[in-house]
Amino acid sequence: MHKKFEKIFSNSIKGITFFSVMILICIIIFLIKESVVIFDEISLLDFIFGDKWNPVRNPPNISIFPMILGTLYVSFVAMTIALPIGVGAAIFLTSVVNEKMRKMIKPSIDLLAGIPSVIYGLIGLLVLVKFFEIHFDFSSGESVLVGGILLAIMVLPYIISTCDESMIKIAKRYKMASDGLGISKWHMIRYLILPASKKSILAGIILALARAMGETMAVMMVIGNSPIFPKLLGKTQTIPALIALEMGGAQVDSLHYHALFAAGLVLMGILFVVNMLFYYIKKNIDY
Repeated sequence: MHKKFEKIFSNSIKGITFFSVMILICIIIFLIKESVVIFDEISLLDFIFGDKWNPVRNPPNISIFPMILGTLYVSFVAMTIALPIGVGAAIFLTSVVNEKMRKMIKPSIDLLAGIPSVIYGLIGLLVLVKFFEIHFDFSSGESVLVGGILLAIMVLPYIISTCDESMIKIAKRYKMASDGLGISKWHMIRYLILPASKKSILAGIILALARAMGETMAVMMVIGNSPIFPKLLGKTQTIPALIALEMGGAQVDSLHYHALFAAGLVLMGILFVVNMLFYYIKKNIDY
């Protein structure tokens, strides 16, 4: 009876995994089907590396290179801010505070991941954008920097939770031996916990980066949505924001409509390449 239930459970897990993979394949096939139409009118290289987006012009300008750079730039700024804070917070939770305090703080951090992105967007628009306009005398506070700061707050729970689970196990593994040898807590963190947590930190980066690159509403509300090359204190537009803003107004089966699907396909391709790169790095990292 026990083996029968094990077999049923094993087959169920395999079926769910197969179903998940099939959903991903179907999404990719659908995106390719809706995207290939655009490449009868414009080459793939021109679509990706051109610098003008005006799909309603005659003839239309359909190129998304500024949006690709905007997506990568905002995500990079967010990760630059979030990574040291996230890793530091994970160390604080696992090695500094006691267990009672950790159980109080950890749910609050996890709650950040459950706040709707539109709420983050409103806070960013009414607080961060206004702060930059008032205190730095910007004509418009909407910028890559504001988008990066907002995204950094949004991805923090992913980095902290991923690192925290690994670091607490490593800390428990080494604590008794470290205490016995008279090694200080900070020495243990620097030379034992952090080096042993490299893979979990990288996993946190992958999750946070995928979240940052796919974020739509919050970023759309604070970066100005101008299809121009990004500057840190200037406006830009990301691929998710482009699709969200224009898909509702694009005529079905028009060149504009298929161009937006092609932009989504390019975004998926970028995420795939980034994930494969990090996976390769993670695979070759030694504990």
